Amino acid sequence: MSIEKKLADMGIILPTVTMPAANYVPFTISGSHIFVSGTLPSKDGVMTGKGTLGANISLEEAQDVARTCGINILAVLKAAAGSLDTITRCVRLGIFVSATPDYTDHPKVANGVSDLMVEVFGKEIGSHARFAVGVSSLPFGVSVEVDGVFEFSRT
Repeated sequence: MSIEKKLADMGIILPTVTMPAANYVPFTISGSHIFVSGTLPSKDGVMTGKGTLGANISLEEAQDVARTCGINILAVLKAAAGSLDTITRCVRLGIFVSATPDYTDHPKVANGVSDLMVEVFGKEIGSHARFAVGVSSLPFGVSVEVDGVFEFSRT
C-alpha cells in the first residue's frame, strides 16, 4: 500500500507547504538525505498548540501538537521527494519542548511524533534516533517544534 493511501486511510490530509517568512528553506537535500527544518504545529495557516509544559498545556495536548508537527514534516517530505513512497528511512528527529525548568517528561511528548512516523512508515523505516529537549520558549509561543533527517531513494 502506498504511503499516501495509508495516510488517507488514517484520515490524514497533508497541508500545502508554504515558504517560511524568515531567511531559511523548509528543507535541503544532500545526497540521499532530506534535512527538514524545524517544523511548527500549524493547521490551516494558524499556529496551534501554544503553551508551556508544566504550566498551561498537558502532556496529552503536547503529544497531539508533536503529531501535528509530524504531519507537517510529512508534507515537507512529499514536497522534497515528490512521493512519500521514496522515503527509505527516518534517520533522526529532534523534538524541542517549551517547558518549565522542573518539567521532565520531554520523551513522552516526543512520542507523539515518533509514534506517527512508525505508524506511517512501519517499524523498519519509521524507527529513528532522536532527542527531546526542553527550552524556555519557541516561535509564536508554540509548545513543540520538530526537525528531522530522512533518507530517500532518488529513483
